[in-house]
Amino acid sequence: MIIENLIQRTLRSNLCSAINQMRSTAILLFFSAAVVLFPWKSAQAIDFVAPTNNPIKWHPGHYVTLVYPGPSKPAYMEKVYQELADYPTLRGVTIRYRWPDLEPTKGNYDFSSISNHLKALAARKKRLIILIELRSSVQYGPPELVPEYLKAAAYEGGIFPFSGSRSTAIKGYNIKLWNAQVQERFAALISKLGERFNSHSYFEGIGLTETSIGKPITPLTGAQFNGYYKNIININQQMRMHFPNTMVFQFMNYPRDKIPSFVNNMKKTGIALGCPDIFLEEAGLFYDATKTPPEGIYSYYPGLSGVIPLTVQIEESNYENTRYDNKGFQPAISELLTFAKQNLKINYLFWTRSPDYFPEVLELMSMKNQRSNTSGGLNAACPSSYFSCVK
Repeated sequence: MIIENLIQRTLRSNLCSAINQMRSTAILLFFSAAVVLFPWKSAQAIDFVAPTNNPIKWHPGHYVTLVYPGPSKPAYMEKVYQELADYPTLRGVTIRYRWPDLEPTKGNYDFSSISNHLKALAARKKRLIILIELRSSVQYGPPELVPEYLKAAAYEGGIFPFSGSRSTAIKGYNIKLWNAQVQERFAALISKLGERFNSHSYFEGIGLTETSIGKPITPLTGAQFNGYYKNIININQQMRMHFPNTMVFQFMNYPRDKIPSFVNNMKKTGIALGCPDIFLEEAGLFYDATKTPPEGIYSYYPGLSGVIPLTVQIEESNYENTRYDNKGFQPAISELLTFAKQNLKINYLFWTRSPDYFPEVLELMSMKNQRSNTSGGLNAACPSSYFSCVK
């Protein structure tokens, strides 16, 4: 009888496995057909239908955001690999990419950097999350934000400069995503990335950088402003379509009046909410809709816990001050973690590997509370918007 029960359990297990494999295959075939039937140019003309029965890779916890140009330096990466080995709480890394890194010329894609990092991380049983930049800063890294071909007239030059709120000097650039052809090319990039990496078990996630566009040097028209955000939502949907088995996220901070449309889309599609910063005293991130509407991004997190995945990034400036204008105080690293866990109730935490502060992060990762489970003490429950989580 014992042997018979064992055989039956084995058969049931194998059957369930086979069914799951068939289901995943059917899902991928469905989305492949969708891409053929509804190419990028018609993406805005149809109602997006989110995947509903697709298992998604789910490995919440602490990840290290690498700092440019570190990911391209072997010596830098060896230090990162050693840290990942010495501090098992760290589940992987987050690497930022700009569009021309991945599509140097029109229709010619170069994913070798992603593939090489993924191979090295998978060999160590660590995971990769990539973040595609929608804006650049003249202070950090090269200025190229889009491929050279996007500077043509058909794409309106591809980018537009912005300044800070109290200056007219160029602070950085944003992509002209209100332009339909720019959006179509970005969607094409997402499609190719999904085709290549969605099925890789150690490719954990893909996201877009923050939604704030600063103060455009040349003021945007209403159509440009609204079109910009409408098309980011469209690209979010494209990411969900082409990465049906991968965590997809969007960093959000401003403008506050655009946040509700993004959050509504996230709840419908299972896209993760993210924020590029933890500023413990930045009023605009905390605003309560009942007192100072529209509400700030942090106010959305508690109500979305357990519904969609929640992520947040800790930038170098967050280690240094509690306010963007540097008029606050320098927080303890533990304060940032406590806020992320208790106030934002996050699943994924991205720690920027800033040389002056990261040793303290590593010390925090060695403490008992972070070593108690694989998620490093963060919320590991599978979100209700997911069909299932693959751990």
